[in-house]
Amino acid sequence: MQRQSPQVVTVLGSTGSIGVSTLDVLARHPQRYTIYALTARERIAELAQQCRQYNPRFAVVAGEEGADQLRSMLGEGVSTEVLWGLEGLCQVASANEVDVVMAAIVGAAGLRPTLAAVEAGKKVLLANKEALVMAGPVFLQALRAGGAQLLPIDSEHNAIFQCLPQPFGSLEGAGVEKILLTGSGGPFRTRLAGDLHRVTPEEACAHPNWSMGRKISVDSATMMNKGLEFIEACYLFSASPEQIEVVVHPQSIVHSMVQYRDGSLLAQMGNPDMRTPIAHALAFPTRIDAGVPALDLIAQGRLDFEAPNYQRFPCLRLAREAMNAGGSAPTVLNAANEVAVEAFLQGRLAFTSIAAAIEKVMNSTPTVELTGLDVVEAIDLNARELAQQAVGAL
Repeated sequence: MQRQSPQVVTVLGSTGSIGVSTLDVLARHPQRYTIYALTARERIAELAQQCRQYNPRFAVVAGEEGADQLRSMLGEGVSTEVLWGLEGLCQVASANEVDVVMAAIVGAAGLRPTLAAVEAGKKVLLANKEALVMAGPVFLQALRAGGAQLLPIDSEHNAIFQCLPQPFGSLEGAGVEKILLTGSGGPFRTRLAGDLHRVTPEEACAHPNWSMGRKISVDSATMMNKGLEFIEACYLFSASPEQIEVVVHPQSIVHSMVQYRDGSLLAQMGNPDMRTPIAHALAFPTRIDAGVPALDLIAQGRLDFEAPNYQRFPCLRLAREAMNAGGSAPTVLNAANEVAVEAFLQGRLAFTSIAAAIEKVMNSTPTVELTGLDVVEAIDLNARELAQQAVGAL
């Protein structure tokens, strides 16, 4: 039997939590994977350490100053070539040599390089949910035109993918009645609603089950993360908003479920560790070791489920309203949320005012059709300007 050559991987956002977990999985299988490029925005020292450890062909940072700093840190002993800016990101995402792209840049900044990988027909592991949320119709059109393979990395969407038949055509054709999208409820699921205005960034970033970056942690605390995942699931699985139900599951053991018309309910379970969906997507349709211990159901003891509280978590309501409106509404929602969360992390906005700022922007922005990337980016920019004004007013 002829031995297959290793798959060549670019990791967009290698210093974030998803990127670090991806490198951990890749390092467990050196015969299967080789690293082509690593990228980071500001964590230059961490990227330098990764380059010394994994010796990628390219490393990409945000700006020219950061590129000079990285070159200085690497010295002459590392052969990695340093690039910078959006052009560099798109280059390493679409290079002919690359087979697989982990798209793990947080927020709207990940849209263009992820699209570059899609348009180049790569196997794209999508951890950057915002790219699909803000540009869903444009993204899916590029996916069809480029012939790329898109595999979801969010634990919930990866779970849904695992619970659906493969190859997957449509929910109706598969006999699916409903998708149950689970979420932990974050750190404030049981906190008195009257105390939420006092929440600090440190409290919001202390997720009870997952280790994540600060922006995603705040999104989890407001449940906007679940709202964005709700929108992403609609696009990924061609589902209507009515076909997806959000279920709060505090233990984060059942990552999501699919309900079939024959009464079956299929669930994907596992310990809350992102290396599991990463390993699944990397090796699909086969399975590889992720370095994650098997779930011990006896030790776990119990699994709880409850309906989400839309009054406590208005961001979840706003996300559902945005998807029902369609068109540019999810783009506006995502942009306003990024601005509001950053203001909260900087101490310029109260936790409970995040949703208020987003809703103000949504109510003042007309919904239009997304006809191309230029339209998406114009709407995104306008929504960010309105969100800055809303933050200032609050």
